[in-house]
Amino acid sequence: MNFLHSFEPSRVLIQVGPITLYWYGFFIVSGILAAILTAIRLGRKYGLDKNLIIDLAFWLTLFGILGARIYDDLLEIRYYLGHPLDSVKIWQGGLAIHGAIIAGILTIYLFSRRKKLDFWLLSAVIAPAIALGQAIGRWGNYFNQELFGSPTGLPWGIPIDLLNRPLGYVSYRYFHPTFLYESLGNLLIFFLLLGLHRRLTGENKFRKIVFYYLIAYSVLRFSTEFIRIDFAPVFLGLRVPQIASLLIIALSLLLLKNKKNHDSINNSSH
Repeated sequence: MNFLHSFEPSRVLIQVGPITLYWYGFFIVSGILAAILTAIRLGRKYGLDKNLIIDLAFWLTLFGILGARIYDDLLEIRYYLGHPLDSVKIWQGGLAIHGAIIAGILTIYLFSRRKKLDFWLLSAVIAPAIALGQAIGRWGNYFNQELFGSPTGLPWGIPIDLLNRPLGYVSYRYFHPTFLYESLGNLLIFFLLLGLHRRLTGENKFRKIVFYYLIAYSVLRFSTEFIRIDFAPVFLGLRVPQIASLLIIALSLLLLKNKKNHDSINNSSH
């Protein structure tokens, strides 16, 4: 933690002539590769072919990034209307996880229908992989010096360059490392979901794992939004990502409850 308190990161990983590689891209790619390897290993437990997982991972990566970017563009529509070329500069950040989740669910649904596979099984295999990918990918935000939290005097506060501080915060140097809070939270969710894969049984096992992931991440995101100071539209006193998180939590709990009630009715009728 003290290392983060004193270290000032650079966006650039390697620069050779006109070619520049960024830490943001490195961690995004690392997160994707870790997620694919995790899904392959977990999928093997349920008899899913390695090539099937790789095929799905390709489409999830493609549409996940597209969905994440579109969602972020909508959150900052005024800026991107005035700077349309910035919309394609994903190496500078601007990938919103809620957009990736929505695009990912649609992708898995269409993929499962095409391959005649169980949607819930595929989603349950992908869920812990996504959590691990998020845990790794969040470090890209650190090197980009973005999505940090409010000023703090805590020993793990991270220094933010003057050029990256929002208006009204230029006199502060150290800020909450919200990227780290989300990274550690997602790592905890990853291990939780792996434990559920080992311990849960029954026909609703995969459905539960998917909804538990959605609920756990939404709780994490709702909490960290209280200290984030990057721009986000506000509605009814809450930031839009918080509203999205609450909607996901409510819908997940409702669907879980309805499924339990449905199963209870079926069991009592036998």
